[in-house]
Amino acid sequence: MEKIKEEQPRIYAFLEKVVEHGRLAHAYLFSGPEGTGKREMALFLAKRLLCSGQPKPCGRCPNCMRIAHHNHPDVRWLKPEGQSIKIDQVREIQGHFARRSFEEGWRVLVIDGADQLTPQGANSLLKFVEEPQKKTLILFLSSFREKVLPTIRSRCQEIVFPPPPPWKIYRRLAEEYGEEKARLVAAITADLEEGRALCEAEWFAELETIVLQLVEECMHNKVEAFMLLEQRWLKVAKEREETGIGLDLLLLWYRDLLYLKLGMDDKLTFVGHREKLARQAQQVSQRQLMHWIEAILAAKKRLLAFVHPQLVLEQLVLRLKEGSHV
Repeated sequence: MEKIKEEQPRIYAFLEKVVEHGRLAHAYLFSGPEGTGKREMALFLAKRLLCSGQPKPCGRCPNCMRIAHHNHPDVRWLKPEGQSIKIDQVREIQGHFARRSFEEGWRVLVIDGADQLTPQGANSLLKFVEEPQKKTLILFLSSFREKVLPTIRSRCQEIVFPPPPPWKIYRRLAEEYGEEKARLVAAITADLEEGRALCEAEWFAELETIVLQLVEECMHNKVEAFMLLEQRWLKVAKEREETGIGLDLLLLWYRDLLYLKLGMDDKLTFVGHREKLARQAQQVSQRQLMHWIEAILAAKKRLLAFVHPQLVLEQLVLRLKEGSHV
């Protein structure tokens, strides 16, 4: 609990207060980027309500331990199967909550990925949310609040989880991995643990090298760019999320080029490649850079829309190569 209390002190204090005074709403939407503590806060609330020890949550009693390991019968987690949370999943969980509580206390339903509810699944939940059973708490978690159906949002009290300031992530990572790597990773993630994982991952270091080579080949309109995707990128970035991080690296590189064009050298992320950045910045126009940045942002949206990563990358490379003539 100390971690989430430190990372989101205001939200922690607010929820502790409403529980203490018996003013807990029946449904909350926890929204905010990945790595901001939404799941940890959901665990805290569940433990706080079902803890049998002191002070609450004690973290040591059987209830706290079972909740921590996701095997408490009165705390259920609903997550996407494949690309969405389907109506059959919703019906199954509603059937579970229609039965009496196993231990005659609070029951908590956590819908992790509320933006991935199908319209049918969301509509099936409406009555459940509108007419909650006594001592039932529903927590919707989402990294993309705008994708949560308005009918769900309007029936919840929303709590926005702000990301920690980049300087805080950077400072912690710099102490452990050095300033150069910390600056890059802190620009990609607001999650300290994910940042540590990236700093230590061999695939991330290799993907950075591939990204810089891809930039060079696209700028010179080389056909080898497509071979680089097939022979190296797709073999290193095997998961959709890893390709997303590769797109982030591309975006940061072109942003650095734009910073150099605008005389904002102090904002560079790839500080260890200043000479290469300076050379490339002399070869391109601000208009080209804006074209490339827009292309990468469009690719990120397509990736989030579950377009196949290889197709996303191939179409992006076409646009990057076209941009060399803008």
